[in-house]
Amino acid sequence: MIIKVINGPNLNLLGMREPGVYGSFTLADIEAAIKALGEELGCQLEFFQSNHEGELVDCIQACRDGVDGILINPAAYTHYSYAIRDAIAAVDLPVVEVHISNIHQRESFRQRSVTAPVCCGQVVGFGADSYLLGLRGLVGIIRRRRKEA
Repeated sequence: MIIKVINGPNLNLLGMREPGVYGSFTLADIEAAIKALGEELGCQLEFFQSNHEGELVDCIQACRDGVDGILINPAAYTHYSYAIRDAIAAVDLPVVEVHISNIHQRESFRQRSVTAPVCCGQVVGFGADSYLLGLRGLVGIIRRRRKEA
């Protein structure tokens, strides 16, 4: 099982960016934790981060071949990127959206996700653990779909 972990803009600044909101951990710390859980769950992980919308769209589209599911934190693009939403819908893969902070408790412009409706689920507000919870959920979805096929 191959899972692509996709991170959007400014997540490369974790550890330096607003630690009161996002914590002191870095993106490398999150990736290490996800990788360890992936090994435990028997899946291979591939990581991608970009600050550019088009690169994120290209990455999502490339997942059509050889990837079983996507774990994504679209970051600020969550709230307005119809291009990312359309790419998620087009690949016809299980996708789980994750956020470090609880977007529903933040500024009003952050409370709406245009990408969540085309995802299997959304995990928010658990800090870096949102990724781990999202990965567990995604692996469960993929396994159930395989049994049903």
